[in-house]
Amino acid sequence: MPDARYPFDVSRRAGDVMLTTWERICRLGAIGPRSRRARRFGAFGDDSAILFPPVALFGERYMRIGSRVIIGPQCSLSCGVSPTHELGRDVVLEIGDGVLLGRGSGIVAHESITIGENVFTGHNVYITDANHGYEDLDLAIGHQFAPPKPVSVGAGSWLGHGTIVLPGARIGEHVVIGAGSVVTGEIPDRTVAVGNPARVIRRWESGAGWVRATPDS
Repeated sequence: MPDARYPFDVSRRAGDVMLTTWERICRLGAIGPRSRRARRFGAFGDDSAILFPPVALFGERYMRIGSRVIIGPQCSLSCGVSPTHELGRDVVLEIGDGVLLGRGSGIVAHESITIGENVFTGHNVYITDANHGYEDLDLAIGHQFAPPKPVSVGAGSWLGHGTIVLPGARIGEHVVIGAGSVVTGEIPDRTVAVGNPARVIRRWESGAGWVRATPDS
């Protein structure tokens, strides 16, 4: 009599083949320092990788990626608004050694974004130094651009899931940004900040360790 499990076995085997094939595609599709695509970058450090698939990737000639950097799958990195956009400077996006950018994150750089060494992020983090204007009522907001403002993230910091870092933000070293926060200004070294806009709730004090921050501290 027919084996009632046969359709399930076929489906399971097909699924195994699909998963194995996809894993191989992801391995082959990753961009590493010896990949032909890596030659487009201003610098692409040893043991670094942009995992497959990236969502958008252009303006690589303005990017400097350090060593041991991992850019997660479904991330986007762009310098300028299009692959042909000339930005007038050699380095627009600089990512230091040991950085980990979580899955689904995006960086849009027009002037200067610097990410220090060993910065880690959660998933779906967005960092940009560019914004839209809105002053001209006869022109769609999407067609207006505000002047870009440099952004920096200090070494050893952590940006939680869904963090948004906007133009002009300056995040210090060894800083924790809580999940879902929006950073618009300056966050000092060795602090914890949360909210929209992000505000400091804890800070490191010599001799006391981590202490709760007061509104005027």
